[in-house]
Amino acid sequence: MYVWPCAVVLAQYLWTRREELRDKTVLELGAGVSLPGVVAARCGAKVILSDSTNNPLCLENCRRSCEANGLHDVDVLGLTWGEISPDLVLLPKLDVILGSDVFYEPQDFEDVLVTVAFLLRKNPRAQFWTTYQERSADWSIEALLHRWKLNCVEVRLETFDADKPELAGSTLPGSHSIYMMIITLKTGDDGR
Repeated sequence: MYVWPCAVVLAQYLWTRREELRDKTVLELGAGVSLPGVVAARCGAKVILSDSTNNPLCLENCRRSCEANGLHDVDVLGLTWGEISPDLVLLPKLDVILGSDVFYEPQDFEDVLVTVAFLLRKNPRAQFWTTYQERSADWSIEALLHRWKLNCVEVRLETFDADKPELAGSTLPGSHSIYMMIITLKTGDDGR
């Protein structure tokens, strides 16, 4: 099973925050093979893995990753980005939302942020920790962050030892560096 570099970098960040994650509720969006979610669970977090409702193979991959890692108390849930489904509304209180390379296709950017904005408004103290691989300098989520009243702070990879070329870089042609962001609600946008 291939694990994307973004997932490795996010998992590495989670490991550096393992004490902070203990007893927190964590949702991974677009989990795929679930490396960040599995690491969060191994750090003592209560984890919910999610991937597209329309892709049962991805949901099965999430279950297999949990089985392979002896994690029997991780929930796997089908969620579709941009869709406010009953399953999304009924999620428990969240502390951290994870997303590894969910900003892959520009046509999905707004759907991802609609979902994240909904979850952050429901959980105003939560944070969205995400890694992404820059594929084009023309692709940006800045206008969408402004539209959905979200703040974004870049996390420098060297602050958690992820600036090693084998983790944060790529051997693919062109510039494919990995970046990490923490996205939160803008102050005063929590409905209070």
